[in-house]
Amino acid sequence: MAFLYGKALSATMAKSSLFNPFALWVDLGMQTAGMMLASAEVITHRTSRMAQSSWPPNAKDTAEFTLMGAEKVDAAMESLQSVALSMITLNPLMSTRVWRQISAVQSDLFSLATSVSLPQAMARNAKLSRSLSRAANSATGLSDRTATAALKALQPIRSRAMANAKRLGTAPKP
Repeated sequence: MAFLYGKALSATMAKSSLFNPFALWVDLGMQTAGMMLASAEVITHRTSRMAQSSWPPNAKDTAEFTLMGAEKVDAAMESLQSVALSMITLNPLMSTRVWRQISAVQSDLFSLATSVSLPQAMARNAKLSRSLSRAANSATGLSDRTATAALKALQPIRSRAMANAKRLGTAPKP
C-alpha cells in the first residue's frame, strides 16, 4: 500500500500520474493483455467444442452456446454503462481547459522570448512556470481520468473472459 504524509492512499490514487505517470496506462495494458490471453483460450475451447458437437447440439452444448451469446451482450452493456457514466462525471470542460492552458503556455513562451530587459524576462519566466504547472496538472488529471474510464470499461469484459477461462479449465497461468 502506498502512503503520503503517513496516510494510506487508495489504489487509484497510488496509481495516479502524481506518483507514476505511466502506472494507470501500464495497468490498462496488462489487464488488456490478460483478457486477450484468456479470450484466446476460451475461443479455442469453444470453437473446438462447436466443431466436435453433434447436430443438433446436445443440451450441455446448447446451454454453453446460449451462454456464450448472452454473456457478450451483458458484458457489452455493462461496459457501455461504465463509459457513459465516466463521460457524464468527467468535467465536460476539462479538455477545453487543458487546451486553453497549453495555449497560455505557448503565449507565455513567446512573451518570454520577446523580453527586452532582465527584470521583464524574470517576471515572464515566472509567469511561464506557473502556466506550465497549471497545464501539466490539467493534462495529468485528464490522462488519469481517461485511463480510469478505460479500466472501468474493460472490467466487465475482462471479468467474463477470465471467469470463462477458469470455468472451462483454460485459465492462463499468472
